[in-house]
Amino acid sequence: MGALLRSVGAGSRAVSYLLGGAVVLMAAGVLMTSHGVTEITAWAREVLGWTFVTLLAALVITALFSWVQMLTRGSAKDNEVWLQTGIQAANGVTTLALTFTLLGISLGIGALASTELTPETIQPVIGKMTSNFSLAFMTTVVGLPVSAVLRSLIVVTHARQMSHATAWALPSRKGQLL
Repeated sequence: MGALLRSVGAGSRAVSYLLGGAVVLMAAGVLMTSHGVTEITAWAREVLGWTFVTLLAALVITALFSWVQMLTRGSAKDNEVWLQTGIQAANGVTTLALTFTLLGISLGIGALASTELTPETIQPVIGKMTSNFSLAFMTTVVGLPVSAVLRSLIVVTHARQMSHATAWALPSRKGQLL
């Protein structure tokens, strides 16, 4: 029962970190662009799409959950599974971003290839193609930094725990353990 409660607590903290980060990013977006929250959300839906955002959120939650588990357990030895889970989730964000990049490029080229170009159709075709290219590049612009931040959290936390573990195991000058 205690393990279940710890997992629920770690999940709650991970969701809190995700939502807090989203609020901070939204506030920064409002300050930098002078657009409202509704406009920024509409842009994210239009450019990134809900599929990308949902899959990204799932991977971020997984990485944050692993990070919180690493923080609460404290011992580097006990955290090997959480280290690997967090790194895989962060790498999954990179894979997701690059997959959507290739998807957007493919859709853009497909829009160009599947339509006969005439003076009447050129504008709509270019509009659809650039919309797909926008998906391609924005998923990379969003996904790669998110992945880097998550990977840094996981790896630096693990390194810190390893340094604490080895500090206790180092012998002092008199041959005694610290």
